[in-house]
Amino acid sequence: MVERREVLGGTAAAAAAGVCAAASSFPRPAIAQGAPEIRWRCTSSFPKSLDTIYGASEVFAKAVGEMTDGRFQVQVFASGELVPGLQAADAVTNGTVECCHTSSYYYVGKDPTFTFGTNLPFGLNSRMQTAWMYEAGGMDLLNEFYAKYNIHAIPLGNTGCQMGGWFRKEIKTTTDLGGLKMRIGGFAGKIVAKLGMVPQQIAAGDIYAALEKGTIDAAEWIGPYDDEKLGFYKVAKYYYYPGWWEGGPALVLFVNKAKWDELPVSYQKIVHNAAALGHVTMQARYDRLNPRALRQLVASGAQLRPFSPEIMDTCFRAAQEVYAELGAQNADFKRIYDHMVAFRAEQYLWWQVAEYSMDGYMIRSRAKG
Repeated sequence: MVERREVLGGTAAAAAAGVCAAASSFPRPAIAQGAPEIRWRCTSSFPKSLDTIYGASEVFAKAVGEMTDGRFQVQVFASGELVPGLQAADAVTNGTVECCHTSSYYYVGKDPTFTFGTNLPFGLNSRMQTAWMYEAGGMDLLNEFYAKYNIHAIPLGNTGCQMGGWFRKEIKTTTDLGGLKMRIGGFAGKIVAKLGMVPQQIAAGDIYAALEKGTIDAAEWIGPYDDEKLGFYKVAKYYYYPGWWEGGPALVLFVNKAKWDELPVSYQKIVHNAAALGHVTMQARYDRLNPRALRQLVASGAQLRPFSPEIMDTCFRAAQEVYAELGAQNADFKRIYDHMVAFRAEQYLWWQVAEYSMDGYMIRSRAKG
């Protein structure tokens, strides 16, 4: 599973290094004289200004270079420098670039099964998503599917649970959602459309202008750190949570499958370990930066609002309807959905015993001072 037995010994060390000192250098290995010199281009779906999500690809590329004594170089390009951000997967499929750093669910227009490489609404939290991908066979199933698009995928980042987005007006009941035009990524648009909303797929750099002009009524991106950078609080003051469509969304490195198969096995393992470092570094940075950004957003006038239980329940029921419909039509979707849901059930059995209990106690203790 993701070459688990061969890779994860190194992955664990890389992950620990990423959390403690992501910018530090790897020990320089002794590369065999016959190791090839390779140059790859990686196009990102994200602008450089979003240093945390874009930065994971830079962490990955730097690690690949250091672990090969510079013999394997990956040059990262921001969204729009080579291809538009939402066309990154196409560039990999057709061989325009060797790899890209993106969100799998951006491509649900091709097939809804792409959503599982990022997150399923009401699916897995970030740790569960990582466990499913690395340890429970999730990436094996996904790569069977991605092969149809000449893609081999490797996890490269997770944002943690996201926020529910910015709204120009207060949302109290599901009635308030009717006709609302919202920038919402990927698969979740299929669900909110059932509630009468009008989903819009808009790249990060274009969201602010659309919200400011009233072209859209609401927008979600990631969470406090990026949302503050993008300035959404200036044009929409109601900030809702949680982002039920992204409880633990992963980012992926899509590699052209033919190029992947050409790599020496040693280089494949290095790519896996470098991606693992980028994976853990991204979430560690978000977890460090989001609390401070949330405080600053509230100080700047953002009005925090939870989605009401009625809205959450209605969205959950709509999601189950969508999954049943797609499962009846799409064998790939059903196979991966059934696998993921069985894994989720086991995970929440465990989380309700220890993880949730501990977190709940500490949150209550903090509130008591």
